[in-house]
Amino acid sequence: MTTTQNDPTTHPTPDGRATMKAIVQASYGTDPDRVLELTDVARPSIGDDQVLVRVAAASVDMGTWHCMTGLPYAMRLAGFGVRAPKATNPGRCLAGTVELVGGKVTGFAPGDEVFGTCRGSFAQYVCVDPSRLAHKPLGVSFEHAAAAPISGATALQAIRKAGVRQGHRVLIIGASGGVGSFAVQMAKAAGAEVTGVCSAAKADLVRSLGADHVVDYAGGSTDGVAPRYDAIIDIAGNRPLRQLRRALTRRGTLVIVGGETDGRWFGGVGRSLRAVLLSPLVRQRLTMLASSENAGDMEAVAAMICSGSVTPAIDRTFPLDDAAAAIRYLRAGHARGKVVIAL
Repeated sequence: MTTTQNDPTTHPTPDGRATMKAIVQASYGTDPDRVLELTDVARPSIGDDQVLVRVAAASVDMGTWHCMTGLPYAMRLAGFGVRAPKATNPGRCLAGTVELVGGKVTGFAPGDEVFGTCRGSFAQYVCVDPSRLAHKPLGVSFEHAAAAPISGATALQAIRKAGVRQGHRVLIIGASGGVGSFAVQMAKAAGAEVTGVCSAAKADLVRSLGADHVVDYAGGSTDGVAPRYDAIIDIAGNRPLRQLRRALTRRGTLVIVGGETDGRWFGGVGRSLRAVLLSPLVRQRLTMLASSENAGDMEAVAAMICSGSVTPAIDRTFPLDDAAAAIRYLRAGHARGKVVIAL
């Protein structure tokens, strides 16, 4: 990754605006060292309905990879930019301190510690829509808070959609990843008996999160006669629908969260769409999750963190100038929980 070494406090832009360090990408690509550059850019100016946050930490997820690569191609047609990314910084999650608030913003003030989602969080400062911002959980580090906005909220929405409740048997595929590590804890907090599917190397992490049982995804089976699961949350998996249905009870619920099949046009959406089309024809409920980024769910996740029922699991923390390595590490499948960038 290319790096420039200018001091942002002493090198204003030609028009006199203060600068900051930020990751910038001008084109799509699969090699973060070629695509990403750490450089000096103008510090953003906010509108009346925006909040300027000084970023203390940002997290990396598979959405970061998709924004950087422009894959699957369908996302380019959906508004991310056909030939080049519209958002020139792939960061999506942050935690930090409010620097300025727009004249129409209520609920936030300079000095507030916050976390949330935005475009361009791999930077010293970022403009954030207040509807995607929540107050940081008290007593929680910026790094742990930055791990929660997308992964925690997505896990919460998946648990809700699956209807997980006391006494349910729940299978979580991808239990050691960012979303999965939150989902295991949330399902346990709801009173479910949780089985996590992950690699053997990450089984200890999943058990430490509260899973009652752990299945090795490489050698274990999820479609045996027993147990039958009341709910399956499949996070970025690729198991055939017929196998997942065999593992469900007769009226069980399947929630597919994402899908990483390397399909260059549609990724894993094909399996999700087949599940939705099949669902009206069978007794089981087969669904996909289109997660939303909203302050309400972030506040709910913050409450869980404050209560101690959920703890963000962080694998490694990287500095901003090593953002490319953080993305490579995540993409290689090494992460046990979340990968975070600290500024």
